[in-house]
Amino acid sequence: MLLAASATTRSQPTDPPLRVGVVGLVHTHVHGILGREGRGDIEIVGIVEPNKALVRRYAERHNFSMDLVYDTLEEMLDAARPEAVTVFTSILDHRRVVEICAARGVHVMVEKPLAVSLEHANAMAEAARKGGIHLLTNFETTWYPSVHATHARVHRGDVGPIRKIVVHDGHQGPQEIGVDAEFLEWLTDPKYNGAGALTDFGCYGAGLITWLMDMRRPSSVTAVTQQIKPDVYPKVDDEATILLTYPEAQGIIQASWNWPFNRKDMEVYGRTGYVHANNATALRVRMEGDDEEVRVMADDLAAPVDDPFSYLAAVVRGELEPEADLSSLELNLIVMEILDAAMRSAEEGRTIYLE
Repeated sequence: MLLAASATTRSQPTDPPLRVGVVGLVHTHVHGILGREGRGDIEIVGIVEPNKALVRRYAERHNFSMDLVYDTLEEMLDAARPEAVTVFTSILDHRRVVEICAARGVHVMVEKPLAVSLEHANAMAEAARKGGIHLLTNFETTWYPSVHATHARVHRGDVGPIRKIVVHDGHQGPQEIGVDAEFLEWLTDPKYNGAGALTDFGCYGAGLITWLMDMRRPSSVTAVTQQIKPDVYPKVDDEATILLTYPEAQGIIQASWNWPFNRKDMEVYGRTGYVHANNATALRVRMEGDDEEVRVMADDLAAPVDDPFSYLAAVVRGELEPEADLSSLELNLIVMEILDAAMRSAEEGRTIYLE
């Protein structure tokens, strides 16, 4: 199964491992690459992190050499010569990393969302295009088999034309689930994260809805945010609901730091049926003529589109073209337009109409 209907794979990689630099350790998704089982497709050649206490803690946990560690991005790029970098800084720092790497022709994959603001996103896109690099965004749900099974069912017409998409993403709250202090510090500061739950989890729904709607931009964006726990998160929202309208459909994004359990799921309703992706692997489906819904398991994704770093290697090697897929720059610029409109809508208390 391809990552997206428009993605194309040309061959299996036969080159040496992709030389990858890791920029930042303050985003705990970094454990995904530091603790990754070797596939032979990437090699970490440098790590950038000025916080040496944090570096030592992670080096002990993941058994990497301190010889890999550099204080600055420029130093690492000069000494280690990576072909691509993966970015685990605050979201605010994404722009600086991309601009420096693009000037040197080094490809970049950032953690979601693409940027702290639409202004930053547009500047990053300009730098990436000028530098001729790929700029990719990694979402956890991109690698869920259920997400791709839903996309396939929708686009072969199983449920008819889309009428409503509802995406739920969230958990009890970053402090409540015990994220590392270095992560919590910037995640709950609008300067470094843009907003709170709205950006942290709203970006998932914005991306999935845009993908399912074939890259169409919504006509309007309306958002409501709340601080249900202002004593815990005094600077940012912890609850957000975003409504997207299209000429014949609606998208509803529910982003929360207040749910009793972690959840990442979505519901797609068409004119003649529905598909619910309950979790990473399970679907509930009902179509016209069915007496009741059917539960099915999605097929596993095939390498290299089952893992963000295999995907990165395939893209850089030219084996896969990210044409409007969930990681692509084109899709994530629309995501940022939606998030920007949502932040303005919540602040101003009105619907934002997109040109």
